[in-house]
Amino acid sequence: MSGVIVIVAYRPKPGKEREILELVRTRVPTLRKEGLVTDRVPTMMRAKDGTIIEVSEWKSREAIDAAHKNPNVLAMWDKFFAVCDCVPLKTLAEADDMFAGFEPIDD
Repeated sequence: MSGVIVIVAYRPKPGKEREILELVRTRVPTLRKEGLVTDRVPTMMRAKDGTIIEVSEWKSREAIDAAHKNPNVLAMWDKFFAVCDCVPLKTLAEADDMFAGFEPIDD
């Protein structure tokens, strides 16, 4: 079994920038408690439009599937979707650049 690196872009709903950042900071620790992600430290960054991008590693495709049935994970995602929309990376202006650059977010 090998890990799966994922990149997720969270576009905050108006006025919810701080809330989504707090949730993103707790996402991997929550998934780690459920045994679904590796020990790899996630990377967080911000696009020019305020979208938060997170790079993290799931343990496997099976772990991703298991997350969709895990009540603790589903409850966490409900909180996310109340304050943001997940958007494709290609919707970010930076995605048009050969070397997309983002503002780093410190842990």
